[in-house]
Amino acid sequence: MKQKTFRIILAILITGISHINAQENKTKDIIDPCLSAKSNDYMDRQQEALLREVAEVMDANPPKYPAARIRQTALYLYDAVMHDKYVAFRKPVQDFFHMRIEKAITDIENTRVDEGAKIWKLYNMGFVIKTNSVTIVFDLVRAASADSKDFELSTDIIKRFAEQCDVLFVSHKHDDHQDKTVAQIFIDAGKPVVAPDQFWKEDPIYSKITHLKREANKVQELKIKNGKMNLNVVIYPGHQMSGTDVNVPLVLTPEGINVAHLGDQINEGAFMIDYDWIDKVSNNFHVDIMFPTNWTNELTRIAKGFDPEMTILGHEDELGHKVYDRDPFWGDTVFSEPSLKEFLSSGYPYLMMIWGESYHYIPKKK
Repeated sequence: MKQKTFRIILAILITGISHINAQENKTKDIIDPCLSAKSNDYMDRQQEALLREVAEVMDANPPKYPAARIRQTALYLYDAVMHDKYVAFRKPVQDFFHMRIEKAITDIENTRVDEGAKIWKLYNMGFVIKTNSVTIVFDLVRAASADSKDFELSTDIIKRFAEQCDVLFVSHKHDDHQDKTVAQIFIDAGKPVVAPDQFWKEDPIYSKITHLKREANKVQELKIKNGKMNLNVVIYPGHQMSGTDVNVPLVLTPEGINVAHLGDQINEGAFMIDYDWIDKVSNNFHVDIMFPTNWTNELTRIAKGFDPEMTILGHEDELGHKVYDRDPFWGDTVFSEPSLKEFLSSGYPYLMMIWGESYHYIPKKK
């Protein structure tokens, strides 16, 4: 009897505590369950304020090399916001992301490039490059890897990118680089999608993907603009350890501006063989812009092989990664390679950019 009474009392207490917690954390499914509702509200207000400051600093000091010192401070502030475990579920961050990408696509829609190339940074390793004759995009995703539906980009905005871009290059099979919904939108728009043949094999979309040969220094023709233009492309046979094929495209634009996107190319162990081609890229082609991750090892050696006029780093603060693995702009050498800090002092020009920022590259006069 006593045991039964005790269980009843315990059940009442648990129910009462649960009710209190539910009242305190009405939105705990989308915020930090370790914090009270008031504390979560504070975190939202703080992130809104910090991101407003970041945007103001970045807009007043656009990307250039060498960067204004205040940009570095703003990037570190941005890192601090993005290392909240639940950041992708916070509305101020969602609004900031959507606003920045909306800004980018609107700019792309309204920009005519008469000289050089204009580059926009999207999410993670997503970049749009626009010249006078062609617009290409690498690793465009909705950001589904962040696992927050309210953070994801809408299909409507992806359709706007598909309307503006002539081709989508997908580097490899990981969800922060490939997005089947995005690929299907490009295919439906009559735009080629170039990717390795390592994924989507069991899906009808596989037959619609363009699988160019992965061969160092081999220039291949890719038909774009409904077959009206041939774009010259080299697909270097890269890897991300663990048997993951990474396409490393070098796109040779009609204007003579050559851009190389490295996806998650990283060289360790058995894949040191990739240096057979990495070390010699510049012997065969001039590279204007290189897009590597900020965390790859031996970044300076890679830069020596490609010898780019400008390096634009990517993959910072990928929200689908665990907090310790969201590689920051400041370069965490405890978890990650010391490669980034070594590269930043190597003398190669570089840019660090946040979502939606753009940079107008003007090649040097030859």
